[in-house]
Amino acid sequence: MKIHMTSVFVDDQAQAEQFYTEVLGFVKKHDVPVGESDRWLTVVSPEEPDGTELLLEPAAHPAARTYRDALVKDGIPLAQFAVEDVHTEYQRLRGLGVRFTQDPLEMGPVTTAVLDDTCGNLIQIATAPQ
Repeated sequence: MKIHMTSVFVDDQAQAEQFYTEVLGFVKKHDVPVGESDRWLTVVSPEEPDGTELLLEPAAHPAARTYRDALVKDGIPLAQFAVEDVHTEYQRLRGLGVRFTQDPLEMGPVTTAVLDDTCGNLIQIATAPQ
């Protein structure tokens, strides 16, 4: 068994597509119309084009909004992405105007930072211990 796909709830799929591809650097994998206005929209890491997909899922369901908003209120990231160097990625993303709710923080062998994805979520970036 392996993780094939996971999702983040987003307020606006077009805005999410722009942020996750143009800012974070993911690559669009699937973009299939669903219903009148939604899409089955997934992105992947350019380093692993056949790896785990991230579904940019509409946050229309009231439970999704309640859950996501509670996490943001408490400062809890919805997802975590691995990066080679948190400090370097933090500087790159800040240069692109990304707002961070947690600057790089070293916690033993792991360094993390938390960003606002502009779509209603907090996302943690982290370097794993070598």
